[in-house]
Amino acid sequence: MKKLLSGVLAAVVICSVVQFAGAQASSPLDQKSLARIYKEVRHELVMLPFYGVFDNLSYKVDADGTVTLLGQVARPVLKSDAENVVKKIEGVDRVVNNIEVLPTSFQDDRIRRDVYRVIYGNPALSEYQVRAVPPIHIIVKNGSVTLEGVVARTMDKQIAGVQANSVPGIFSVTNNLVVEEDEKKK
Repeated sequence: MKKLLSGVLAAVVICSVVQFAGAQASSPLDQKSLARIYKEVRHELVMLPFYGVFDNLSYKVDADGTVTLLGQVARPVLKSDAENVVKKIEGVDRVVNNIEVLPTSFQDDRIRRDVYRVIYGNPALSEYQVRAVPPIHIIVKNGSVTLEGVVARTMDKQIAGVQANSVPGIFSVTNNLVVEEDEKKK
């Protein structure tokens, strides 16, 4: 009887410890922790060895420690690499990987190269090429081009769009470039 009672008591204690630990693990993160996670996720994604101008990675961090990865990549290995580095960040409880791997196509590869040449070969936009990760990302999917990233001036956004439209064989160009000077006004 004593063994049975002590076994039941031990089970109750273990269950309450597990519930307490679970409640603490799911408690929302404070602003300081969220800001740190945002900063670390950005750093880890930018430092990925295969991340380049033909990839677009973005993310969101929820208060429960969930990081959702978004965007498009030209190489499948980049999708798994991004998830693996984010999982290792302290405070990240879960990673939802919604990164799209772009289909491989000789035509899309040609369009990527040609759009890169006309954008970064333009004297007005060449300053963006010298950065470790160029801020204008060129996403090509089935002949459609999307420009993602950040430029300093509205004129740079317009020039990039016009240059991309000048490449033959493109079905459409979507210019999602964000202008820094417009962001500062907000």
